[in-house]
Amino acid sequence: MPATVSQVASGLATRLATISGLRSTAYQPEQLNPPLAFPTLNRIEYHRAFSGGDVVMDWTINVVVGRYVDRNAFTILDDYLSYSGATSIRAAIEGDKTLGGVCKTLVLPSGANITSLSSADAEFLQIQFQVTVHG
Repeated sequence: MPATVSQVASGLATRLATISGLRSTAYQPEQLNPPLAFPTLNRIEYHRAFSGGDVVMDWTINVVVGRYVDRNAFTILDDYLSYSGATSIRAAIEGDKTLGGVCKTLVLPSGANITSLSSADAEFLQIQFQVTVHG
């Protein structure tokens, strides 16, 4: 049986929590307290194989780095965008491709879309990572 949306969201948040200093939740919190990361579901494809054998979920990992005007926030982006290392988002997510056994596999193919995010009259620096989860 394929993983549920809640199971995958929790698994992604757990993997993100392996990065020291990065807060993570399975959903967008009401208040932003950077640095923090949370997943959002973009799409589910139910019929990728016979009898629903490969349900594919497309997720975005939102990483709110800091205040937009903070030079430090831009410096931290390098660490989160690294291919490997203790603060690499890719390495953290792909460190357990089954998210503790709830899915078959996953891949984080890209990190892009560095933007600002408005919340409570403040601008934050954000980067988004795409994650594809199978079953």
